[in-house]
Amino acid sequence: QVQLVESGGGLVQAGGSLRLSCAASGRTFSSYHMGWFRQAPGKERAFVALISWSGGITIYAESVKGRFTISRDTARNTVYLQMNSLELEDSAVYYCAATARSLPLRSYYSSSGYDSWGQGAQVTVSS
Repeated sequence: QVQLVESGGGLVQAGGSLRLSCAASGRTFSSYHMGWFRQAPGKERAFVALISWSGGITIYAESVKGRFTISRDTARNTVYLQMNSLELEDSAVYYCAATARSLPLRSYYSSSGYDSWGQGAQVTVSS
């Protein structure tokens, strides 16, 4: 399994931007589909975005589509989540996740589709 470490969280005003990074260990990073999830207090962990192992496919939750962008840099073993036009409802702990499994598309929307997780990064959006 790959080990993941998130960074880049923090406090930002509504309408602002943040970029989260997820650094992966291991030489097989390019074999993994990478996802971002988030969990707000009292809520279940929810899918945010996915990027395929090749970077050729990206998928977003409806709530972030057009505002967030997921990308990956294979040379740096890092996946990013650029978050623009942040809203109060985006406040949560954001988790990076990895999977090497080939699954039905719907499985990647669930946390059970992933095998490795980072420790999480807090994002707080203030008014």
